[in-house]
Amino acid sequence: MNGKMTRDRRIALLLDVFDQAFDHRAWHGTPLAGAIRGVSHRAALWRPGRGGRRHNIWEVVLHTAYWKYIVRRRLTRDSELSFPRAGSNWPRLPAPADAAAWRRDVGLLREQHRLLRAVIARFPPSRLGARGWRSRWSNAEHVYGIASHDLYHAGQIQLLKRLQRG
Repeated sequence: MNGKMTRDRRIALLLDVFDQAFDHRAWHGTPLAGAIRGVSHRAALWRPGRGGRRHNIWEVVLHTAYWKYIVRRRLTRDSELSFPRAGSNWPRLPAPADAAAWRRDVGLLREQHRLLRAVIARFPPSRLGARGWRSRWSNAEHVYGIASHDLYHAGQIQLLKRLQRG
């Protein structure tokens, strides 16, 4: 087996992990896209606890979309890329926060996933071990890190849904 074949398999494995965390069937359970499937805009706005300081599902969706953008920017080293929403890390909810805006923001998450997936699919295997742009983490660590991020927040969303139901 030659080295090129092994490196190509690494990209394939990273894509598999990335896809399973977002919208493919996986042994671990519900991926991120599955966790938000069927969630209404009202349910996405619900906050647990008193005081309204904890994040809701909608904020988690925007947060995960933002970090997919950040990883894409780090992998491409493209300083011209910009996130299509104001804010960073935890972008503000749109006004009005209605059903149409919820559909747009779910679409934003899906689009950021699609754009990042395309970058990973054509990523040079020789650069997987290199440090990501403006980061201490390697490019490969960014890819499996964003998959882990999706899974973490999928679990958080599943918990929020269960808490909401009582």
